[in-house]
Amino acid sequence: MSLANPQPSATQRSFAEALDAADPLAKYKEQFVITDPDLCYLDGNSLGRLPKKTIEAINAFLTQEWGSELVDGWSHWIDQAQPAGDLLARSVLGTQPGQTLVCDTTSVNFYQLCVAVVRARPDRKTVIIDSANFPTDRYILAGIAEQFGLNLVTLNNDGMGGPGSVEVDHDHELISPEELEKHLSADVAFVTLQAIQYRSGSRPDIKGITEVARKHGALVIWDCSHAAGAIDLEFDKNGVDLAIGCTYKYGNSGPGSPAWLFVREQLQHQLQIPIQGWFSNEQQFAMGPFYEKAKGIRGFQIASPSIIGIRGVETAFQMIEQAGIQNIEAKAAQGTELMIELFDAWLAPLGFTLGTPRNAKKRGGHIIVIHPDAKQIALALRKLKNVIPDYREPSAVRLAISPLATSYTEVYDGFARLRDLVASGDYKSVELDGNRVT
Repeated sequence: MSLANPQPSATQRSFAEALDAADPLAKYKEQFVITDPDLCYLDGNSLGRLPKKTIEAINAFLTQEWGSELVDGWSHWIDQAQPAGDLLARSVLGTQPGQTLVCDTTSVNFYQLCVAVVRARPDRKTVIIDSANFPTDRYILAGIAEQFGLNLVTLNNDGMGGPGSVEVDHDHELISPEELEKHLSADVAFVTLQAIQYRSGSRPDIKGITEVARKHGALVIWDCSHAAGAIDLEFDKNGVDLAIGCTYKYGNSGPGSPAWLFVREQLQHQLQIPIQGWFSNEQQFAMGPFYEKAKGIRGFQIASPSIIGIRGVETAFQMIEQAGIQNIEAKAAQGTELMIELFDAWLAPLGFTLGTPRNAKKRGGHIIVIHPDAKQIALALRKLKNVIPDYREPSAVRLAISPLATSYTEVYDGFARLRDLVASGDYKSVELDGNRVT
């Protein structure tokens, strides 16, 4: 490249425009409902945008299925959690059919798998989680530990501690397999960690952690809520045995859409979920007096699936499958790289620090930038700059690229507005409004 025609730098809008022009996923943005073209929506890691085809799918379900078929529709709805699970497994989990269900909520599925493992290993009395884990997982596991008299160990990787807190070496909340092994023993039933840390966006060594836990006879339950639809999880390659996650973040399936659970086939006969709903009974419609767990993945389903919710999941994950999870991961890496370059040029001089790894292989689709006034800044971005991020305690603004729905230019513009907001000090004019949703 001659000096007469230098490559634009990341701080020039033309750089982001060139990335969009070369982006194989650029065409997908127009497949989402976007009511305000000027809005920079950098919160797709919290709630994905609405696909236009979801509107068609839900309307068709209402008018052509539920409306006309009535109860006869259950003849083909009844097992819908399984093919929807196979689609999700195929498109984002990197594993075979017959091991995934789209059902219930992330919290319920997490509880089910944790208790199933505890009951299957009565001689093991220790369970391990990290303090940076999502609150639902930490609170549920604390309740399970109390219920079953377990020793709960919390690896303190964010300074906030928790029940049974122990100090660990970490890098942006990441715990290495070698560090985890210091806390493993023949008494550990399972470890539960996130495939992408919900706050920092850090990405652990899934394969290494799974293998070191297995070396000590422990299982790992992975929470993939901030990972599925952003990175290629490669469950088979990484040896994942158990996992749960939601579908409304990078999955774009709608607020409160059904979650999913994964149980590797070899473990399905060993584990018994605690909530023995009639859907998991082998002779479901015999309505008999005794429960017998159904063979296969249906043995992990509690009750009637949300068919209207599953339609949203199917539509969104068909789009993801078409786009290709490898392409999606590549854009997430490129998009967060752009964010970090803009952080270095624009935000670091304004007193921000970066809370996410710089190595693209150690992060997902979002980053955090840390500032003492982060909560006020995040709110001011919404009110004054038409940018939607979110805020996470104690002092982090989360910023995401949702690869199918977000352009590189949208990322650039959002960061430019953030720079201007803080440089001017205008954010200080916005008063916190008491809204508990941040």
